[in-house]
Amino acid sequence: MKIMVIDTALGACAAGVFAGEPGALPPAPPQPLGVRVEVMAKGHQERLGGLARDAAAEAGGFDGIERIGVTVGPGSFTGLRVGLAFALGLGAALDRPVVGISTLDALAASVPADGLVAAVIDARRGQVYARLFRDGAPLGQAEALPRETARDRIRAEAGEAAPTLVGSGAAVLAEAFPELADAILHPLPAPAVEAIAALALAADPATAPPQPLYLRAPDATPPSRLPGQPRQPAA
Repeated sequence: MKIMVIDTALGACAAGVFAGEPGALPPAPPQPLGVRVEVMAKGHQERLGGLARDAAAEAGGFDGIERIGVTVGPGSFTGLRVGLAFALGLGAALDRPVVGISTLDALAASVPADGLVAAVIDARRGQVYARLFRDGAPLGQAEALPRETARDRIRAEAGEAAPTLVGSGAAVLAEAFPELADAILHPLPAPAVEAIAALALAADPATAPPQPLYLRAPDATPPSRLPGQPRQPAA
């Protein structure tokens, strides 16, 4: 199967075309046919189209793509919308299914799966988005957690062993808490594109919808009055 993957959820803008066998056991690493990745905190909407075009051109064009995978969060509100809109538009144009991939799952899949792996994204405001895995299997759902709660869960699940922390929250937790000084850190700004492709190949389109995964409300709030409308008097 030939697939395209899109990622704009975190600190990179990525598009890649891969070949692989869906549902193969044991799973084989997908073969990269054309990959473009740029690390960036914003501006994904300006770069994504060009990166996808170049990746597809290197892979022989958009012909033959049978599935599209896109990261759905948690992550940047704007970044998620950019990637989802592009992937859904491309899926409609090619008449191909689009599957949604969790950024936390993709981060965990970006590093060796032995032992406890904590995928953690810095969510600001004293929180991280987190999901824990043991030997590649999730131990619970993705959550927005206070940093102290994340530390306690990681330490409890790891026991005496050194946990692996992956994502933008890895260094944040390790620097804040001496209890995690032994952790193996992978402070990736975004998941590896190969990991996203592997998860997209394994995904079932019926159970992996391309819908944004928000673990808390967006920081922005709607205006309290319309333009030109007078302010309400103070009570």
